[in-house]
Amino acid sequence: MGKTLAILITSLAISGFSVLTPRAQIENARITLLDRSGQSVTHITDGNTLRLEITFPQSSSSDQTIAFTLDNDNGTVGTCIIAAGKDGCQTDPFPALGWYWGAEGSPQPTRLLYAKDAGNNLLAESARITVAARPVVLVHGFISNWETWKPYLGSDGFLGRIGLRGYAIGDGQVPGVLNTGRITNPTDRTNTIQQNAQILGEYINGVKKQTGAEMVDLVVHSMGGMISRYYIDRTMQERDVAQLIMLGSPMGGTDCSVLPASLGFYLPATLEIRSSYMLGIFNRQITHRHGIQFYDLAGTAILEAYQSPCTGVPSDTVVSFGSVNAIPLESRKFNAIHSDLTISPLVFEEFVRPLLQKPAGAFTPAADPILPSTASAPLQFTRVYNGHVDAGGSTELTINIEADVSVASFAMYDPTRSVTVSVRGASGNVIDLDPVKNGFRRIDDPSSMLYLGYGFSNPKPGPWKVTVLATDSTPASGADFAISVYFVGGAALQADSNTLIPALGQPVQFTASLALGGEPLPITSGQVLIRHPDGKVETLDMGAAIQVSATWEPQKPGIYGVDIEVSGQAPDGSPVLRTSFLTLETQPNPTREQVTRNLLAVIGGVLLALVLVIYLIVRLVRRLFRQKR
Repeated sequence: MGKTLAILITSLAISGFSVLTPRAQIENARITLLDRSGQSVTHITDGNTLRLEITFPQSSSSDQTIAFTLDNDNGTVGTCIIAAGKDGCQTDPFPALGWYWGAEGSPQPTRLLYAKDAGNNLLAESARITVAARPVVLVHGFISNWETWKPYLGSDGFLGRIGLRGYAIGDGQVPGVLNTGRITNPTDRTNTIQQNAQILGEYINGVKKQTGAEMVDLVVHSMGGMISRYYIDRTMQERDVAQLIMLGSPMGGTDCSVLPASLGFYLPATLEIRSSYMLGIFNRQITHRHGIQFYDLAGTAILEAYQSPCTGVPSDTVVSFGSVNAIPLESRKFNAIHSDLTISPLVFEEFVRPLLQKPAGAFTPAADPILPSTASAPLQFTRVYNGHVDAGGSTELTINIEADVSVASFAMYDPTRSVTVSVRGASGNVIDLDPVKNGFRRIDDPSSMLYLGYGFSNPKPGPWKVTVLATDSTPASGADFAISVYFVGGAALQADSNTLIPALGQPVQFTASLALGGEPLPITSGQVLIRHPDGKVETLDMGAAIQVSATWEPQKPGIYGVDIEVSGQAPDGSPVLRTSFLTLETQPNPTREQVTRNLLAVIGGVLLALVLVIYLIVRLVRRLFRQKR
């Protein structure tokens, strides 16, 4: 034993520290935990920014690397170098992410810190540190509110059972209420994603002030993912989000939003959720993650196209797996529909909980991604059929299905959720809609963009009749409705805009062409329906040709919905109808003050460059003059 002790003392002496016994070394060395203001602390919240300091009674004779570790964890949480002649060092600031959780997901409300040298020898041990768990901020989605998170809240909720405090934005625990649409008044304007992101920031600040936390976890549903991404990229001043955990957030948008948008409901939210907006505008601009990891759970309860009313498969009824993965992130499939993602105990246990309980060392900084340059081919929609049903009445629509269509999928939106449908196929027979054969689905969740969905594999070509009927629960004022149909197979529309982000007065050119089996199909008529930010609808004629076009100039800033609708005729004489759904965001012209500031900045830059050039010339002349002397 004496020989071993002598060897250890000699080792410490050689390493540059004064010779002390191991116990004396630990007792005399001191580890101090410093908060972001440099104050010594013994109580922290997981995720707070810290520095670690170690000091010894004597100075070091050479540079020494010190590694700090947490008890029960092998990973290093911080390092610093004691310079020769100094008696201590401090780490750079770092977030104490995962300090509340052990490697197996067990709570660690108190922790110890150890300091070790390059040979992994224990040099010092801290006093016991109290650690509180990070709070969780819950963000709802489209036409929803904080109540969607009730299963997560309270001491008996999903979060409370594992010792976490949940804050659902809009719940009144701290100020802040989002406006993503209210079912009681669908024609009221919603906030934009940007406006809601600012409110989210205010709510997060309130949570931090109330809890003393410097970081929160974001658990979000659906459109809450876009709001949170905007907050992280544009609104967040300093990183205060540990991770972004999304449930069914459509990173590539959803075509189901065209249903309420066609009725002028929930604008501009229904235009911002469109696939064209997310892929062509939002994802190209909102790219910064500031090291935050993104996760997204994709519901994949629907696997067959005829069972998916208004989006590709696999899907959760309104968001496809492809949309969830439209940007690089970590995703997972789960057998659930969209409206069940916030209430499912299995979703929490198998997806959300393990992420919330990530231990120290599991938070790898995420880089800003390079987005893919191409997107999957858009679905081929006929058009959105709008109508009204009087109480006790019915309305009939005719929808033509041409040859070579392998799937026809129907979606219906009715804000009263009170009507029903009867479908008569091209053969003239009424079809008994079946959940298995036709994927018939009724979604009673008022926050959904969908009410009824059904579809058909290998439908008989020809005119199909859809009758919308009032029921006993239809209001006395009747019910507005919207029906969309997308086809797999048949004709394909290619519609474009020369820009999706025009300036005021900038000409925007819309073009469209139709093809069947790879061969151009003449367009007999085409039109552009432009829904203005104030709800007004403007129609442009595109004419008739192999390729049609129209030009338009925006006169007011804001978000515009653009439906490019064309009609053609198949070789067998049957009518063909297709529509493409775009979103444009017109930028305001810079104000006189902005122009002046920009001009002054340019002038200042030019003057600075001139001064630098003159300075370099003077130095060169002086050098040449000295050389000649």
